Amino acid sequence: MFYNTPLFNNQVTQDNCYLLGYIVRTHGTSGNVVIFLDVDYPEEYAELDAVYVEIKGELVPYFIESVNLQKQANAIVKFEDINTIEKAQALVGSSLYLSLDDLEELGNEEFYYHEIKGFAVVDKTLGELGIVRKVYSLNGQDLIAMDYQGVEVLIPTAADIVLHADKENKQLMVNLPEGLLDVYLDNSDAENTPDDAD
Repeated sequence: MFYNTPLFNNQVTQDNCYLLGYIVRTHGTSGNVVIFLDVDYPEEYAELDAVYVEIKGELVPYFIESVNLQKQANAIVKFEDINTIEKAQALVGSSLYLSLDDLEELGNEEFYYHEIKGFAVVDKTLGELGIVRKVYSLNGQDLIAMDYQGVEVLIPTAADIVLHADKENKQLMVNLPEGLLDVYLDNSDAENTPDDAD
């Protein structure tokens, strides 16, 4: 959980931070913004004191006056010194980050999504398959994107599919549903097959 104000310093970059979410729109005329919290448990950020806002590639610290959690991982946020709709509009579309130091340490087999980027995906039956590229949050469901034979394969994060992470060996252990890989490979073949000549 994150409850303490991070120590802002010049050494903070995206490499030592994790993505918290995005500023999606303004709210009202007094400088409030709506943010999407791209995290597993949005309620843990209800007492957020400060964040880094990505502006022109740089992470800029912003202190927070209030956070009002809404449905579907959205929150209405009031930043200090952002008191007009014009100032708030300038931040719309920006990514929000927090320092990795603020994350609660997990066990060796548990993981945060940012930790598994670059891990080898190892299936219980099929063995090593590909590499984790990123994690998508789509309509309330998280999907791990794996590069497999030149095709992006999306793996649901259900507990019976994603078993655990081996951080020491940088492997993500999975038990993929039967036929999942075939769906993506068949689609890929279909896209690359030229139309039959008349």
